Amino acid sequence: MAKRKNTYDNESISALKGADRVRKRPAVIFGSDGLEGCQHSIFEILSNSIDEAREGFGNRIVITRYSDQSVEVEDFGRGIPVDFNTRENRYNWELVFCELYAGGKYNNADSESYEFSLGLNGLGLCATQYSSEYMDVEVYRDGFRYSLHFEHGENVGGLKKEPTNKKTTGSRIRWRPDLQVFTDINVPLSYYQDIIKRQAIVNEGLTFLLRDQVGRKFEEYTYLYERGIADHVEELAGEEAMTGVQVWQTERQGRDRADKPEYKVKINVALTFSNKVNVAEYYHNSSWLEYGGAPEKAVRSAFVSQIDAYLKQNSKYKQGESKISFQDVADCLIIVISSFSTRTSYENQTKKAITNRFIQEAMTDFLRHQLEVYFIENPLDAEKIAAQVLVNKRSREEAEKLRISSKKKLSGNLDLSNRVEKFVDCRSRDVGVRELYIVEGDSALGACKQARDPDFQAIIPVRGKILNCLKADYNRIFKNDIITDLCKVLGCGVEVHTKANKDLSSFDLGSLRWNKVIICTDADVDGFQIRTLILTMLYRLMPTLIEEGKVFIAESPLYEIGTKDQTYFAYTEQEKAKVLQEIGQERYTIQRSKGLGENEPDMMSLTTMNPATRRLIKVEPDDALQTAAMFDLMLGDNLSGRKDYISQNGAQYLELADLS
Repeated sequence: MAKRKNTYDNESISALKGADRVRKRPAVIFGSDGLEGCQHSIFEILSNSIDEAREGFGNRIVITRYSDQSVEVEDFGRGIPVDFNTRENRYNWELVFCELYAGGKYNNADSESYEFSLGLNGLGLCATQYSSEYMDVEVYRDGFRYSLHFEHGENVGGLKKEPTNKKTTGSRIRWRPDLQVFTDINVPLSYYQDIIKRQAIVNEGLTFLLRDQVGRKFEEYTYLYERGIADHVEELAGEEAMTGVQVWQTERQGRDRADKPEYKVKINVALTFSNKVNVAEYYHNSSWLEYGGAPEKAVRSAFVSQIDAYLKQNSKYKQGESKISFQDVADCLIIVISSFSTRTSYENQTKKAITNRFIQEAMTDFLRHQLEVYFIENPLDAEKIAAQVLVNKRSREEAEKLRISSKKKLSGNLDLSNRVEKFVDCRSRDVGVRELYIVEGDSALGACKQARDPDFQAIIPVRGKILNCLKADYNRIFKNDIITDLCKVLGCGVEVHTKANKDLSSFDLGSLRWNKVIICTDADVDGFQIRTLILTMLYRLMPTLIEEGKVFIAESPLYEIGTKDQTYFAYTEQEKAKVLQEIGQERYTIQRSKGLGENEPDMMSLTTMNPATRRLIKVEPDDALQTAAMFDLMLGDNLSGRKDYISQNGAQYLELADLS
């Protein structure tokens, strides 16, 4: 056998250069080559304008979303330095737009240009330029107008410089993310609205104007929080807060490790308590920390220890009662923290969490001290907070007991003490191959049992028509033996989405015991109804099974057509006509398919159970809302709507009706 040449020598090593460093590996810089990465590339440009404004240069930023998916960010700061740099012996525009790890934030830890900066890594402008189809730059500074044009990461035409009488300074950048780099550049308006609102929250007094092109016009949205995070916490709490908004601020200086340099951190905290709303948001150097990191750990530690200490000191715990958890506090806490530091350790370039040890320690100490003082100075607030945290704790513990009890009932192990009547298991323990057939009645159980492959196919019969799960409440549903048996056999628990019964939710897709759940009923009106009721049960109690493509319908043939030498199965009237056309003048017999229980095992295997020859329909609701509406219409309480639907559409289904 000839072997493929696979040389690995000194000439095998290569490095990406220039724009290819981003264009061929965008996920390394932006975290993704999809829509999320494209969004992050946009935020990099916005970040630079925010840094300028926070340093006191400009109090307004304009962001324009064009209908051709291009973006423009305009600020009124000092303007990006783009002219010749004598120290580097190069033009600044080359450094800023064409060099990764270059910028005005590298001089030292306490940079004169930017003390607290969103864009510490020097990647943003260059990386976004490299990943653009085109980028146009316009800069006003030092009495000149500078302009640059880039295409697919390369400069075209060099730097243009001309005198200007314009009094204001600033930068305007318009670019279009490149579909050769990102798989999707259709960034929705909601992303801009969310990210800009967050920036307005943590940059008090800074006005953001978002312009969205719709046709030939622009719709405008203005974001301004005069008091920053304090206004935001008041906005979140509404009039339902238990306590007034607390605003705490401090500055600390320290280091992450003894051998590391010192740096400064500013901490701004706004919080209140509410029994209606709970929110925790963390920002660092204006960047929203979606995954938290150091600030979240500080809040967890400080609030649990300080509130627990108050409960113990004031004998609020019952005899032998366990300690509170952070979840008990979080359920009634609204807190927004905005911190800034001259050195920052992000988990990665996407800046969704920070890891600075000193920031975590400083924040923990500060929050503990402030909480202690707050409780001493506001005893009534302390009493209300302590009482609510204990209510949350005891409710959580009761809910956990109910959840465990329900999970045992609905997804317990199928041991001898928890045997499901007439359930026939398979030999394989490999969930990746196991199939569960839900069949109609005991007679179908017998036929399917003989026709199945016992290595990987299991069977559970449904005795009669099960409960209509759209009309029944949860108490009736979970008292129904057929439904609880099915839940036990499936093993994944249930999803319950109502406030009154949310503690019954115990769903875990990883606990599902089957690769396929196959509904197998007779091809008649009763069989169709049973199939629909089973689907309705799955849709209401465990819709994720349908969304994940785990639920199937086994098609049963309508007709068995026999000739001298061969037997044909037709699943529809059209297939029957096609078979009759194919056999032509040959003599044949035709028989309407019997119920599953009357079929021979060989036929059942061939038509319904053998993976090589059976027909399965994967249940895939393309639109969950439409599916829910149809289930509700046909099986719910809307009798007049059901009558109207049948009168308008019933004629389409006459051939399926059993009118004999």
